[in-house]
Amino acid sequence: MKPHLHELYGHEAWADAEHWRALEAHPEALTDSAIRVRLHHIHLVQAGFLWVVGPRTEQFAITKVEDFASMGDLKKFAQRYHRDVETLLKGMADERWAESIDIPWFKDPPLKITVEQALTQAVMHSHYHRGQNATRLRELGGTPPLTDYIAWLWKGQPAPQWS
Repeated sequence: MKPHLHELYGHEAWADAEHWRALEAHPEALTDSAIRVRLHHIHLVQAGFLWVVGPRTEQFAITKVEDFASMGDLKKFAQRYHRDVETLLKGMADERWAESIDIPWFKDPPLKITVEQALTQAVMHSHYHRGQNATRLRELGGTPPLTDYIAWLWKGQPAPQWS
């Protein structure tokens, strides 16, 4: 196992949960189009990378935010991803990290990277968009949570608290 990546995914789960709680504490945030679309994008990309590196038993479904009946349903989608990625990371054989995989949404030119690189991209991508939503939450009068990696370390690497 890659301990550093496993740690980054622990941070990602915690940060996503903190992010959701802060948004839910400011009801206007979850009705804001920019936040809703970006939240969906965060979790869709997470699921997409999990599909790319995990066992592909079925075609990946590209959803839209409107496909979720409520923001609570999108939150459940996020929580399921975090459970599934944790299972994947715990069970991944050491040699799998260096395997080369195709990233199907890059066509011209095609992109082939390692599983480790794909998982690194996914966790960094989530962090980037949480920052954008934090800025928007502040613009709406809410208080964004401190979700920096160093804050998670400082707090003793807490588990995610989704409610």
